[in-house]
Amino acid sequence: LSLAGLALKIPLVPEADRGLVHEGPAILATAFLAKAGMWPLNFWLAPACSAASAPVAAMFAIMTKVGVYTVLRLWTLLFSGQAGASALFGGDWLIYGGMATIICAALAMIAAQRLERMASLSILVSAGILLSAVGFAQPSLTAGALFYLVSSTLALSALFLLAELIERSRSANDLPLDEEIDALPKAMESLHPRPGVNLDDEQKAVVGQVIPWTMAFLGLSFVACALLIIGMPPLSGFIGKLSLLSALVNPMGLGNAVDEPIRPAAWGLVALLILSGLASLIAFARLGIQRFWTPEERPSPLLRRYECLPIFFLLGLSILLTFKAEPLMRYTQATAESLNNPEHYVMAVMATRPIPSPEAKAAALEVQP
Repeated sequence: LSLAGLALKIPLVPEADRGLVHEGPAILATAFLAKAGMWPLNFWLAPACSAASAPVAAMFAIMTKVGVYTVLRLWTLLFSGQAGASALFGGDWLIYGGMATIICAALAMIAAQRLERMASLSILVSAGILLSAVGFAQPSLTAGALFYLVSSTLALSALFLLAELIERSRSANDLPLDEEIDALPKAMESLHPRPGVNLDDEQKAVVGQVIPWTMAFLGLSFVACALLIIGMPPLSGFIGKLSLLSALVNPMGLGNAVDEPIRPAAWGLVALLILSGLASLIAFARLGIQRFWTPEERPSPLLRRYECLPIFFLLGLSILLTFKAEPLMRYTQATAESLNNPEHYVMAVMATRPIPSPEAKAAALEVQP
């Protein structure tokens, strides 16, 4: 099946058969959008991710973006501006379906009480933003969406891994008994003053207590994930959302002398980007207060080093995106231009001569007289 060949044939389809041409991609899109998590096909995603183990849920955060990528790849190829009467078929469905996804997920996020469920709903918010951006068929907006896709995926994967470690602190440590006995004195060393020094309650309140390294790691990682998902500076989530907002209010992109009127749907997406970030801020602030700043008599969770390494790696990549944002944005801009103008890809594929396999050559020689 040659997708480049399909892209050439779609503009040539007679008007009487165009309905059948649209039905096939619509059926495929239903499957892909269910995978991507667009409302109302996303009823499965939040319960599945919330109930999955931390590594599986982190993989879910990556795999849902496969549905978004498939929609972007096929839609920009088969229904580009060169598709004749079928040009941009289904674009409004992507825009308004994505906006509905953002609204439903943001409202549910405010009501979420568990960190795993809030992370699952954050996947839906990011999916709605990406699908809406794809539906505009605007290269500068697609470029910002691709940058935001990478940043949000890394942050959401790290948040799922982090959620299991944070929730562990709310219950008894689940280490084996022998490991727990060995690790407990080390974990308690930072909670007690040096031998021979006795402080009363007032002095302790003045001097303060040393925060165990586990809670410091979890707290700082939680703040980093929150900043990335909300889209607050200085991390890459802010750069991704800022590029989306800039492209929405400047449809022709920077450096272009021709201005186009801003579509009402673009203003709606601008408002939802801001309001969904506010909803995420409220939800993360509430859970952060409950998990880290509310005084409770509970031990710090005992973490293994290999449990922290994936979180450190994912957040490190997010920070690297922040410092390397300019070259990555150039790359995503070039990618978006290629996606929205697929004629070069189509011509390159169709001009390639197929090379027969050795078996085919041998079969051809056998049938020759």
